[in-house]
This record gives sequence, C-alpha cells and structure tokens, in this order.
Amino acid sequence: MHYTIHQLEVFLKVVEKRSVTKASEELFMSQPAVSIQLKKFQEQFEIPLFEVISRSTHITEFGYEVAEAAKRILAEIAQLSTKTMAYKGLLTGRLRIMSVSTGKYIIPYLLSDFLNENSGIELQLDVTNKNEVIRALEFNEIDFALVSILPKHIDLQHEDLMENKLYFVGKNAPKSSKKQAPEKVFKETPIIYREQGSGTRTTMETFLHSRGIPSKVKLELTSNEAIKHAVLAGLGYSVMPQIGIKKELDQGLLSIIPVQGLPISTTWQLVWLKGKQMSPAAKAYLHHIRQNKEKHVKHLEAVFF
Repeated sequence: MHYTIHQLEVFLKVVEKRSVTKASEELFMSQPAVSIQLKKFQEQFEIPLFEVISRSTHITEFGYEVAEAAKRILAEIAQLSTKTMAYKGLLTGRLRIMSVSTGKYIIPYLLSDFLNENSGIELQLDVTNKNEVIRALEFNEIDFALVSILPKHIDLQHEDLMENKLYFVGKNAPKSSKKQAPEKVFKETPIIYREQGSGTRTTMETFLHSRGIPSKVKLELTSNEAIKHAVLAGLGYSVMPQIGIKKELDQGLLSIIPVQGLPISTTWQLVWLKGKQMSPAAKAYLHHIRQNKEKHVKHLEAVFF
C-alpha cells in the first residue's frame, strides 16, 4: 500500500463529517479534490470503505475500522512532530477551540498573533452551532470555547473579551431617529429567526418574552449569513449582531431600525471547564489572551465598528 498522510487526513475527515461537502469545507479543499483523494485511497483496499447511496456517503463497517487505524497513525505522526519541536525548544502541542457560528468573525483575530509567535502549536478550530459547542464543553473535548451567552448548566470559568451588540435590521428601511415600540414593530413586520438553540435566537426570544411579545416565526435559517442574505432579498427583518453586517451597513444595503430596548448587548467570552487540567499550549494561549486582550479588542472594534 502506498497511501499518503494527506489521504488518511481526508478519509478521516469524511468519516467524521459523514459528508464529502462538509469535509471539503473543513479541509479548505474543493469537493472534486476531496473526491479524488478519497478515490485514490479506496483503490488501495479490495473491500469498500464507503458507499454512496442517494448522493449521501455511508461509511462501511470496514471503513470505520480503517478510520480508527488512521486516527492512531495520525496521532503518532503528531507526537513525532511535537517531540521534534520540543527538542528545538519551541512550545508545542495541540490547541482545541470551538466557536459558535457568529464568532467566526472575531476568532481569527484572537488567534493570529499567538500562532505566529508559536509555530509549534497545532490548532484544531471548529466553528459550529451553540448546541455542538456546549456538548464539546460538557464532554471535555476542547480547551476553550468562544460564546456570547454562558450556558447555565455547566460549571465554567471565563474571560470576558468584548461587547456583542444585536440590532433590528432590514432592507430599504425608512430612516428615522425615533425609536419605535417593539410590540408594534414585531407585530407588523415579517421576522426571520435563527434556528432553535442558537445564541442569537435565545437572545432575541428573551427580549420578546420580556416585552410579552409572542414569537411568530415567518422563516427560520441556520446561520447569520443565510439570514443576512434573506433580509437583503427582501424576505423579512431580523435581529442580527453588528459584527456580521458592517459592510452592508456601510454600503447602505441594510439599515438599522431604531427600536425601544435595542440594541441588545451580550459579551463575547472565552470559556473553559472549571478545574480543567490545561495543557502547556492551552495555558500559554490563555496567558496570551489576558496579556493582549486590550490590543485585540481595539483592533476588532476598528475592523467591525
């Protein structure tokens, strides 16, 4: 057999995501490139590793066994790399971070300096929905998570980073400096919601509940980007974080509609399990954030606000 490390990585990612499309996004590869590597890897085994049924990828029992072996092989390779870096006197190890989907706008800025200063650190970053982030925290699968709302049922420690403001926005909305009553606005306009469980949805529904306003869902979408484009298409209005719509606001494509009680403010926080035994890489990153937080926040505010 002559499979490559890259083929092992591609196959393992397809198994983890159960989708060539999702694997290609995670690996920053095109779908055809992932399919080619998958085909070359399969050619080295006489037994099928996966089946494609109704355009969905299904891993076979043998495929799962190969995936477990691939995981062990890649872990050994990572250890070799870590040991090499350690002998050179560099900080090494894996840093595992998850972020809720809206955090994708700011998490790169919180990582770039640290990773540039510590080339021996291997970053494992996953941007996903809030429920997945909470599950990973509960099972101690990650070092840190970036969230804007603290889950109440997990004992966490946190480092506050910056304010997260959510506004009511629409396309071609009439300009007015007078704030409207939310009871009137949310009753008369079609509202687009994030999916159940997202931080933005939770914040929005908490606001409505505090005003005694029923949640009437016209349309429900699974990302702020999808909501933004739905609003741009004229399908309705929504409560959205400012960091995701700066360009559209600057270009006049979207408008903030003044509403009493808005904007809603939450706080971006880096969180971790209380009592967690941190790796040297995780300790170094937390120290970096605490030492450089003010600089990072100023840069983020300049970029997004």
